[in-house]
Amino acid sequence: MTRRNIELILLCVAAPIVVLMFAMIAVNQGQSLNMNTLGVPVGIFAAFIVAHLAVRKFTPGADPAILPIVFALSGIGIAFVTRIAPYSDSPNMATNQVMWLFLGVVCMVLVLAFIKNLDKLANYKYTFMIIGFALLLSPLIPGLGQEIYGSRIWLNIGGVFSFQPGEIAKIVIVLFLAGYLAQNREMLSVFTWRVGPFNLPDIRTLLPLLLMWVVALLIVVFEKDLGSALLFFFIFLTMLYVATGKKFYLIVGGILIAIGAVAAWSLFSHVQDRVDIWLDPFADANNKGYQLVQSIYSMADGDLFGVGIGRGMAGGLDGFGRLPVVESDFIFTAISEETGLLGAAGMLLLYLCFAIRGIVTAARAKSDVSSFIAVGLTSIIVLQAFIIVGGITRLIPLTGITLPFVSQGGSSLLAGFIIVGFLLRCGDEGTGVGTEMKTGTASFNPNSVLGRVSLGKRLTNCMRIFAVMFALLVASLTVIMVVQADYYKNMPGNNHTMAREAQTERGTISTYDGVVLAQSVRNDNGTYDRVYPAGTLASHVVGYYSQQYGTSGIEAAYNSTLKGQQNFATLTDVINAASGINTPGNDVTLTLNSKIQQAAQDALGDSAGACVVLDPETGAVLGMASAPTYDAADVETLLEQGDSSGSSALINRATQALYAPGSTFKVLTLATALSDGVATEDSVYSSPSSMEIGGAKVSNYGDIDYGDITVERATEVSSNVVFGQLGVEIGADRLVAAAEDYGFNNLISFDLPLVESVMADPAEMSEWETAWAADGQPVTGGDAAQKSQPGPQATALQMAMVASAVANDGTIQTPYIVDSIYNANGEKSFTASSKEYSRPISKEIANRVTDIMVGVVQNGTGTAAAISGIDVAGKTGTAETGKELDDSWFIGFAPADNPRVVVAIVIEESSERDAALKAQNVLRTALEVQGLL
Repeated sequence: MTRRNIELILLCVAAPIVVLMFAMIAVNQGQSLNMNTLGVPVGIFAAFIVAHLAVRKFTPGADPAILPIVFALSGIGIAFVTRIAPYSDSPNMATNQVMWLFLGVVCMVLVLAFIKNLDKLANYKYTFMIIGFALLLSPLIPGLGQEIYGSRIWLNIGGVFSFQPGEIAKIVIVLFLAGYLAQNREMLSVFTWRVGPFNLPDIRTLLPLLLMWVVALLIVVFEKDLGSALLFFFIFLTMLYVATGKKFYLIVGGILIAIGAVAAWSLFSHVQDRVDIWLDPFADANNKGYQLVQSIYSMADGDLFGVGIGRGMAGGLDGFGRLPVVESDFIFTAISEETGLLGAAGMLLLYLCFAIRGIVTAARAKSDVSSFIAVGLTSIIVLQAFIIVGGITRLIPLTGITLPFVSQGGSSLLAGFIIVGFLLRCGDEGTGVGTEMKTGTASFNPNSVLGRVSLGKRLTNCMRIFAVMFALLVASLTVIMVVQADYYKNMPGNNHTMAREAQTERGTISTYDGVVLAQSVRNDNGTYDRVYPAGTLASHVVGYYSQQYGTSGIEAAYNSTLKGQQNFATLTDVINAASGINTPGNDVTLTLNSKIQQAAQDALGDSAGACVVLDPETGAVLGMASAPTYDAADVETLLEQGDSSGSSALINRATQALYAPGSTFKVLTLATALSDGVATEDSVYSSPSSMEIGGAKVSNYGDIDYGDITVERATEVSSNVVFGQLGVEIGADRLVAAAEDYGFNNLISFDLPLVESVMADPAEMSEWETAWAADGQPVTGGDAAQKSQPGPQATALQMAMVASAVANDGTIQTPYIVDSIYNANGEKSFTASSKEYSRPISKEIANRVTDIMVGVVQNGTGTAAAISGIDVAGKTGTAETGKELDDSWFIGFAPADNPRVVVAIVIEESSERDAALKAQNVLRTALEVQGLL
């Protein structure tokens, strides 16, 4: 099969892909499939068939894969320009792009027809140099040059036509370099200047390298075009290495690039901006980093398979503007979003195939000139693709250049087809690997096989570098689109996620007894608003949903579930989610009881604090309140006001605030002392108003002298002195280890964010600190700077778990707050089940501690928690904070003989027994709900 027949077959293989792209766009735009909607891809295919016939006539020995690759790239590019056009300020851009493509094909054919011998071009190399540099720097001419998007790289002709001369300058400069290197490669390859142990090239041979470096800096300085500067310099380095094989030039070039980069960054603000955006685009997401941030959001939406052709936000959707200049600089973003990682990686693979065929063309070339032209022109396409995609994926700083053959832009497309024409001509001059390679000048005539083998090695190394570059692009793309996709999608400022979710009916959040706490209400325009029918009931548990500020609480923890993207009940749910079909989200039912929840919130009232109500047998959270509270429907106003106006109301104090537990911690100390045989209920201890323990004073609350009392009575009256002595006898190591059995110093799995309750490092605890720790009061003696965080410090949920251990025969069940999940049809996908967390004490010890806690409520500090006809077991606590009023605590459960409900409550800056009184109302409501009162 001839090369041209292979080319024709490959064109026919690529044609359905291009046609399919246009068909999908037409369908998504509500158009029927006919010759009007599919005429463009058919016309493009016809243009390439004409190009193919021209190649058959003028360059029959050219590479057969280059033209089909370009057809696929340019077809996909025009398809996406067509898809973007309706949302742009230039609705005719797609038509213009097609016209430029036809003109590009004409120019390619003209190159094939009139450029018969590339070696003769070397005779005009310096003319090419002058023309190339003139074109490159022509935008600096006052009145002729035009600045667009911050870069002065355009020529304005007649006020109606703009052109980028740099696109043609790239080709002209490659022609100059090919002729120059072919003539001077021997001089450039021989190092005659000896400096110490090193052989270096003559200083005159370094002048071209320095000249290209200076030109690159001029582009950065005056035209503010970082992309073109990098492109020109790297093209030159690539051609210089292939010509000489000297890695020295790569090293020197790298040093010059580093020097130039540092200098440019130090002197020019626009370079500093590019670097800052590269390092952290989200630092100024709504201004300088806007384009890159929006691009990242779009690519993250694409995931593995894409959102579908015509459904991406980068290109524009009804009600959502397109990404600025997406048709040129960021068209790869739109392709990635709509075709996914697989489609984006496939496009990069096309560029890699182009690189392979270009390098193969260089290897087959019959002369130095044609070989170097092939290398240089291939490098233009490959490096340009790498630079723009690398910037979009944050592999390198972003630069404003086009994606060859794909981006909208006549200058770029025209230059691309001229490059293809020259590559095909280079390929047609190829003589095969087994034939002698001839020079285009008289200055160098290598040994046939040796010259070709040497060149082949350099080209192989060059191809390896290209392969690594594109592997890095795919890796960087994978990180954004798959590895970190969920992170980007769930960022609070992701307007893409917000816009999509505004059109999605999130599932409801309700209590176990059927009270709806949050639901979505449809608007006339098809979007949904999140409303909270129960007002502030369980606000901290439910959380908030804001398009501006994101989510919190259950709204955040079960965000994907509420959107219908997780917890599928049926196979249909799975298929709908995988297909991107917009269906109502799943409903989440909490373990909360609305009456118990309201009682917990009423108990706190206007006081800051927290209250947690648990079912000790299962770990289900029956109530969880935090004060001050907030209205989720008005959360944006609260967040806009900031901390100065009390946004601490957003903190769930039940799970996210650490308090000194005060004497409620004595339940844990008591249980440990009884378990270890340190003391019994009847053990007698001296309880003066204060006692020196460990060289410092431990005092009873209120400085009361209780005399000699039993451990049971010490618990009832909450004697700090007695429990301080118990703590020392237990020892710091054992006290901390016991606390850890209850959950201290451990991250407990919970549906909502939960901070870790802490105990100090026992190795750092003195006797005095251990005594106060046993009393539930964290203190630090000696050199505080050398000590870890003092303990105990606990959340309200943690202290509820301590009480649950006693209430549930020594076993703690892992707390949970989500009971079940249903799809929109009421089909259940998840039901919670109880799970044992730990067994810190035995049933016998739990019963003995229960009896003592009953005495606290009947005869001690907890009488305010008593309920007529029900034995309540409890323990009060006063956490000394140093403020005018201390924090008041109560933990307890009822009925004592068959516990059904546990409560833990802390009220900041409150009177001594206030918490016990508030807890009584919560316990009473819970018992009434359960039919026990």
